[in-house]
Amino acid sequence: MIGWGILGTGFICDTVAAAIASSPGSRLAAVAGRDIERTEAFRARFDGERAYADPAELFADPAVDVVYVGLPNHLHHSFVARAAAAGKAILSEKSLSVDMARSRALVDAVAANDVFFVEGLMYLAHPLIARFVEILHDGRLGAIRSIHASYAADIWQVVNPQGRGTLYNLGCYPVSLLQLVVQTVAGEGVFRARRQTGTGTISAHDGNVSEAALAVRFDNGILATVQTAETYGMHPEFTVVGDRGSLRFLDNPWLPQAGASRLLVTGFDGAIEEIVVESDADAFLHQVRMVERSLAAGLKAAERPSPRPDDSIEIMEMLTDWEADIRRAPAAPARSVENP
Repeated sequence: MIGWGILGTGFICDTVAAAIASSPGSRLAAVAGRDIERTEAFRARFDGERAYADPAELFADPAVDVVYVGLPNHLHHSFVARAAAAGKAILSEKSLSVDMARSRALVDAVAANDVFFVEGLMYLAHPLIARFVEILHDGRLGAIRSIHASYAADIWQVVNPQGRGTLYNLGCYPVSLLQLVVQTVAGEGVFRARRQTGTGTISAHDGNVSEAALAVRFDNGILATVQTAETYGMHPEFTVVGDRGSLRFLDNPWLPQAGASRLLVTGFDGAIEEIVVESDADAFLHQVRMVERSLAAGLKAAERPSPRPDDSIEIMEMLTDWEADIRRAPAAPARSVENP
């Protein structure tokens, strides 16, 4: 049984801890947080073994096999580096970080210490995404011509401003799925061969990007559009269009649940097929199982569709280039908190 150590006690740590508790192959060995009373309550809630006020104690705990970094984005690189130096396997919450310097430092630390690492884009471990990839491979869509994605959610009042806004809070989901599609249909490295133009809105609330749009042309001819916002929604959408038909998600691809998830294939010959993917667990439990399988196999990186470190770097390159485009644009009036 794998012993997990959790850094943080926020809502996402609750979700991951519940998934750990639901898996017979995992247990919560330790949790570390700044407020020891809150950390102890977290430990008790999920039947954990130990609560620490100092992360160093968690890293030194021999019962901890894998560390989940559930801290804000801008802290990921430093705590991943400390966990890697302690020889722990690591699951770190998305996004990888908030800039390329910290992102590269993170993956360099993982490589230098030869430990397992995966970014917590949990939806990629769900059977829905495996079925989606199978359809991309089977040829029924023909040659892929365009990809259209959008993810908006009304979360601006609760996000940590140091997370750097919607690109890293929400935009990482459609960008990571875009990266998977392009890699699947066109091969390794093609995702980087592109031209992109981004635009967006800076919030007066925290100075971060709150709404954004991106247009991309890959060198192989595939076109893509991505939009994200943390000021309205819930609105998830993802569609792949080939020269023979289209494929889209009928349910939120970035939060697949236990039970039925649906895809729709529409052929340009008029044929329509709804594909139902049944699952016994949600994406977070599938992510825990993926880590269990990876460690049992002695892997240092997850297998696709889950992201490998190089995939996570490619995702961050698109996100940070997108933010740079927005911040280079002529200044526009920032939206107020009342009208974010």
